[in-house]
Amino acid sequence: MPHFSSVPSHRFSIAAYSKTLSSSLFALLPCSISSSSQSSISIPTLRPPLWSSATRVYSSWRHRLLPASRGRLHLRRGGLGCLVSEGSRGLVSMETSVEKVASAEDGGEERARQNGALLKLEELNWDHSFVRELPCDPRSDIMPREVLHACYTKVSPSAEVENPELVAWSDSVAKLLDLDPNEFQRPDFPLIFSGALPLLGGLSYAQCYGGHQFGVWAGQLGDGRAITLGEVLNSRGERWELQLKGAGKTPYSRFADGLAVLRSSIREFLCSEAMNGLGIPTTRALCLVTTGKSVSRDMFYDGNSKDEPGAIVCRVAQSFLRIGSFQIHAFRGKEDLDIIHTLADYTIRHHFPHLEKISKSEDISFGAGLEGSSAVDLTSNKYAAWSVEVAERTASLVAGWQGVGFTHGVLNTDNMSVLGLSIDYGPFGFLDAFDPSYTPNTTDLPGRRYCFANQPDVGLWNIAQFTATLSAANLISQEEVNYAMERYGIKFMDEYQSIMTRKLGLSKYNKHLIGKLLNNMAVDKVDYTNFFRLLSNIKADPKTPEDELLIPLKAVLLDIGNERKQAWISWMQTYIEELVSSGIPDEQRKAAMNSVNPKYILRNYLCQTAIDSAEQGDYEEVRRLLKVMENPYDDQPGMEKYARLPPAWAYRPGVCMLSCSS
Repeated sequence: MPHFSSVPSHRFSIAAYSKTLSSSLFALLPCSISSSSQSSISIPTLRPPLWSSATRVYSSWRHRLLPASRGRLHLRRGGLGCLVSEGSRGLVSMETSVEKVASAEDGGEERARQNGALLKLEELNWDHSFVRELPCDPRSDIMPREVLHACYTKVSPSAEVENPELVAWSDSVAKLLDLDPNEFQRPDFPLIFSGALPLLGGLSYAQCYGGHQFGVWAGQLGDGRAITLGEVLNSRGERWELQLKGAGKTPYSRFADGLAVLRSSIREFLCSEAMNGLGIPTTRALCLVTTGKSVSRDMFYDGNSKDEPGAIVCRVAQSFLRIGSFQIHAFRGKEDLDIIHTLADYTIRHHFPHLEKISKSEDISFGAGLEGSSAVDLTSNKYAAWSVEVAERTASLVAGWQGVGFTHGVLNTDNMSVLGLSIDYGPFGFLDAFDPSYTPNTTDLPGRRYCFANQPDVGLWNIAQFTATLSAANLISQEEVNYAMERYGIKFMDEYQSIMTRKLGLSKYNKHLIGKLLNNMAVDKVDYTNFFRLLSNIKADPKTPEDELLIPLKAVLLDIGNERKQAWISWMQTYIEELVSSGIPDEQRKAAMNSVNPKYILRNYLCQTAIDSAEQGDYEEVRRLLKVMENPYDDQPGMEKYARLPPAWAYRPGVCMLSCSS
């Protein structure tokens, strides 16, 4: 019997909170933009007592900001950016992951070169902690089945391969592994990373996990076509897991073939590296190879399958653990709850080691935010501190998505990393015209559970499932559950405020100004990325003639009538007043804005152009697009075509929207 009981679902309406939520995206949009059917998320409750309390916490952060005296949280090394130290109204000063990674990469490469430590594939430093420390499936066959009382199954890549070719690779990911970039030129490299030849020192397996899909518990899912080759320790002591996606069947493949096609593999490879370029925490991609064999796919689930080129992408992450990695054991009954404990200990030990060392001296005790609730002492329970950090990392991640206009498309709990990484790039999409109800996933229609505007709520919903799992294993108390949920809301609001403030080049957050802007953008379907990039050209000159105010934005304010033009002029006048009051010189503000507003994003039509060429055997466009997306904030003279608005053909099915099929 499952440990969680099934009870009727609750519904949270975003519009119902839009008048009181001070800084979420939803407060910045009029209720008319998203209908209730598009902005209401069904919340299936796991256990009534937990969700009853969680709902009160959820409502509390949506209706008010906590006072600055609520407390300070100082987590060591584990957070993404700086946590708020002056209360929830303080803006967050965020050091992006790309800056930290770039610094580590540059320094690591130099040390590696000095020590002669750039490695060949055979010299990689393997350490198989996941296999060594967690319970294993006693069987190693790939027959589809329920895998009980285990975190993984030992399997080997089995995809058929014939003359595989290297499509693209990432030198920066090679640096993370201390891998010599010259290794990409090895004639056997495509054979190794298609799984046809073993990687010396590797120990391959597929992970077991479950998940809620579109809000409904789906049972066992697992790595149905992804096979981990093992974990590499680099010269900086960092652990990186290498995984081949599309490498063949596993016990978790159910009735699928365990394979991937070139189309979806290009999208995953490019988006992994594009998100890193944007400074968004993400899994990475080392390389992409073709298999030389065809794979049958029904892209639109309409019964019209066709053969497509097969491919395999090598994904790289510190860990591919998901919320569903923990959930599966809670839903299997009390006898598997000890596995949650073991897996939590493993995760903290290897990926949150700072939480093993926290002490009372760090003063991180808080009230849980509910009247009559007891204080939450995060120093006395590492699992509580961990749940808070997972919640905050997730909130930071989602705020980052909202800032760059990224829509994941399939935010099931099996697609949400416990490390706060963007993971599993399927039918994703970046906003072109600003539309809060946009979803890139045809499977998500018409409910739009995973649309752009719903992502912050879905992140909270998924954290609720995570904390419910830890609670079921008696690792955290009800008060600690409540506090983790509350911290998600506070963290999201703080970071979203900070991001939007910096995107506009303001010195302080202005809810009315930003809300009116997003309203105007939605009404006139303004391109999200290009608008903010062009906005940096505005001069803080209140004497600018009215008929010249919109000239810097003429490339994005298309086909607007006189009434709408006046609305934009009114907004622009208020914006310029705000710029004048900030006192920041125009050129200084422009540089700052251009450092947070990308010129280039991985629009779906750019992916499709690269896919079309690659399917004809020409991989140069994939490689060129990778180089552009590695530096999205730079002007990159000669690459301007990659910043253009989508052409008309970009809105056809299969380009602007895709299904989960790949």
